[in-house]
Amino acid sequence: MSNLSIGERVARSAWRATPARALSNVIGWTATRTLPAGMRTAFLRSFASRYGIDVAEADKPLEAYSGLQEFFTRRLKPGARPLPDARDAVVSPADGTQVETGVVEAGLLLDAKDAGFTLADLLADVDVAKKLEGGPYCVTYLSPRDYHRVHAPVAGRVVAWHHVPGRLFPVNARSVLREPGLFSKNERFVTIMEGDFGVAAVVMVAAVGVGHITASYDPEVATHGRAFPAGQPKSKRFTSPLWLDRGAELGVFNLGSTTILVFEKGRVELAQTTSGAPVRMGQAIGRLLGKS
Repeated sequence: MSNLSIGERVARSAWRATPARALSNVIGWTATRTLPAGMRTAFLRSFASRYGIDVAEADKPLEAYSGLQEFFTRRLKPGARPLPDARDAVVSPADGTQVETGVVEAGLLLDAKDAGFTLADLLADVDVAKKLEGGPYCVTYLSPRDYHRVHAPVAGRVVAWHHVPGRLFPVNARSVLREPGLFSKNERFVTIMEGDFGVAAVVMVAAVGVGHITASYDPEVATHGRAFPAGQPKSKRFTSPLWLDRGAELGVFNLGSTTILVFEKGRVELAQTTSGAPVRMGQAIGRLLGKS
């Protein structure tokens, strides 16, 4: 990381010293406040305009949202994210910006950017990490303008999840470059799936202002709830795996962050994309191999 400018080194030191958990709690508390009816529509319209949010896609009119968090975690109108007809298509789990598509090599992701981290650390599951060695991965960044519900990229069974406590660094491109292994340091929620694609992991990475993730398939999961004490990792393996159709809602970020998909080697081919390219939930980003 010696190529960082002085300004970037100062920023890195400042974020390392910032009590991000407390800051996120303040941001989260503020976002959950009910806005007075008289100012609600104007405030949310101003927020949407500032970040370029397409309010026409939202499932409700602005005045029907009680506050910022309810609007931020809005659902979309039916049909707003149509899935491809091809049954072998792998779809993006979220709206956002492509960070990188690559292959896990020697257990590392993003190594070419000098921001690499091990898959075992990311997933907090050594056995699954071994199964995914050499497999393709895709990293997508969600900005404040994006739809913040995460969906299943393929149809399959949810066999386990892991909640991994951690830091809450920002996850924008500059932060990723200046903080080595950022995604394996931040708090994250990992869903493990199995199916025609073999084994796959869908990772929801928290960030400053976000440390609250819910799993749509398991009401037990609310990472700010009492059942998830700070600093204590938690896992669950289902005795009866849960089936999710491709495109089914998987989880919710209560503010913006990042998703990371990792698939088993030889089972999925992901399209090569340009870093910084926009992507929408439901958009085809690859295909299952050996399927038609």
